[in-house]
Parts: sequence; C-alpha cells; structure tokens
Amino acid sequence: MQIQLNTDRHFTGSEALKDRVAGDIEGALSRFDDRLTRIEVHLNDVNGAKSGDRDIRCMLEARLKGHDPVAVSHAAELLDLALAGAIDKLVTAIDRRVGRLNDARQPLPAQRSDETPL
Repeated sequence: MQIQLNTDRHFTGSEALKDRVAGDIEGALSRFDDRLTRIEVHLNDVNGAKSGDRDIRCMLEARLKGHDPVAVSHAAELLDLALAGAIDKLVTAIDRRVGRLNDARQPLPAQRSDETPL
C-alpha cells in the first residue's frame, strides 16, 4: 500500500511527519492491506494563520483494488486528533464497503421445498 501525503502551506511535509502519518495509517489499515493500492492524505489548516476550534482538517482517500475510492475527513483543533478521527472514519467506511462486497459474493441460502415463498 502506497501512502501519499499532501499538505498546504501551513504544514511542513517533513520526513518525520510522513513517517508518523504512514505508521498510524498502516497500523490501522493493516487488515485491508491486500485490498488497498494507495492512501492519499490531505492535511490543511482551514483558517490559515487565524486560530480557532477544529481548524485542522485531515482528508483521507483510500483506493480499493477494482472499486471506487473511499474518502473521509475529520476536523479538530490538533493535527493528531484530526488524523486519528479521519483514520477511525476510514476504517469504518472500508469495513462497511468490504462487508457489502463480501455479502454480494455470498450465495443466498437455498429455500426448503416445504416452505412457501413470501
């Protein structure tokens, strides 16, 4: 799984930041590793130089093999909180998507002949 970090001019895309973000994402999404090709991370400061509540935004977009991407975002007052919130949302969204895909592949149970159809 490839992780691509994009930041606005208010964040320095340092190697330490890239490593921290990649470690958090890889740890949370390791069970989906065989289904994911790339994760795009977008970090931005919504208010710029002004301070405010929930002004750090983290948007994550996961590319699933052979399917449309899944995107989530989370805003918080700190980078770590924004990243953690977005990761939690992404895990939930991918889990639901994979669950639906698995359900679609499962054959419906055969109806017994002594039951009348509804």
